[in-house]
Amino acid sequence: MTAVLGGCGLTGSSGDVTLKLVAADYGDSAANGSQKYWDKLVEEYEAKHPGVKVEVSVYSWNDVDRKVKELVDAGKAPDMAQIGAYSDYAAKGLLYSADDLLSITTQADFASQLVTAGQVKDVQYGLPFAASTRLLFYNKTLFKAAGLTPPKTWNELAADARVLKARGVKYPYALPLGPEEAQAETMQWLLSGGGGYTDTVGTYGIDSAQNVATFSWLKDDLVGKGLTGPVAPGRFNRAAAFAAFAKGDVGMLNGHPSLMKIAAKKGVKFGMVPMPGVDGETKNSMGVADWMMAFKKNGHAEQVGDFLDFVYDEKNVLAFSREYDLLPVTNSASQAMTDDKQDADLKPFLEELPVSELYPVGETSWAAVSAAVKKRIGQAVAPSGSPAAVLAQLQATASTAQNAQ
Repeated sequence: MTAVLGGCGLTGSSGDVTLKLVAADYGDSAANGSQKYWDKLVEEYEAKHPGVKVEVSVYSWNDVDRKVKELVDAGKAPDMAQIGAYSDYAAKGLLYSADDLLSITTQADFASQLVTAGQVKDVQYGLPFAASTRLLFYNKTLFKAAGLTPPKTWNELAADARVLKARGVKYPYALPLGPEEAQAETMQWLLSGGGGYTDTVGTYGIDSAQNVATFSWLKDDLVGKGLTGPVAPGRFNRAAAFAAFAKGDVGMLNGHPSLMKIAAKKGVKFGMVPMPGVDGETKNSMGVADWMMAFKKNGHAEQVGDFLDFVYDEKNVLAFSREYDLLPVTNSASQAMTDDKQDADLKPFLEELPVSELYPVGETSWAAVSAAVKKRIGQAVAPSGSPAAVLAQLQATASTAQNAQ
């Protein structure tokens, strides 16, 4: 069965087929744009499958989700899309399931928590494509000069931030709650406080006692004490926070693997530790995944599945992960990275992945909830803001969106 799905004799009886894939760009310049990755991969695939052509269109993250939606709405869905969310399309019955497409070997190789996150009503429609986790980055030079050690608890983080502020550090702790990616910073803090967006049975619990306590502490003990820098968190975006860290203006912030390269390019010496919690290191870190999906519109399930089995081959997953400092979504590639010295910098992030918690991406309501968090969460830590009131508003939005499913 695996041999058949692996492409043996697949295209001879099927006639010529052209598959269209819309994908996101992970590069930070023309030199390492994702189009180059896909062009090389497709060239290799087509050389072995003369009856199949694959056309890949790469768009920036600012445009790719919208582009796919426009194509779908116009009745011109691509065969595949590699974007940030899948559940809306799955809920409308537009997607093939993983069982429809992939070999048993490929399916079994996905990291288990990513398989779960890719499911709607216990059926996997979202195929994980790239993953990352978050760690607390700290500026080693600033910490050494101040005689500080990396924090393990919230109180230690606040104490370190007070020392850094007294020494003139612009952003003792950078807290980006602006609209770019506020849902990520928010989730990391909610998890560190023992809460999260959802409860243990998957129901939204944004205004839980733990979450209110977390944002009350942030408002009173960090933001209110002037420990988060001169820009209001609600107007401070992740990209600006990363840029400030690379300039040496930030003592601590949450970051994903790509921050390593950004900081190293600017000569910043940094360390990474698990996110501090109330009483010790956070038990669950935040994980993020991007998704591949296949639309039913054009058929071609057999050819799409064969191509995706090739995409998820260990060699190709490793090449993509290494090019863009991301974590592989398959167990075989993760093990290869863990064992290889060239990937030592990513090892702390790899260790966090099995215990990470992802956004509730399987809920079609998540898109509306995420948008509301981006828009409002900064108000929770504003001088006149009320954490309890803002989280209650977000919970109301979540409940309404979930009931509308």
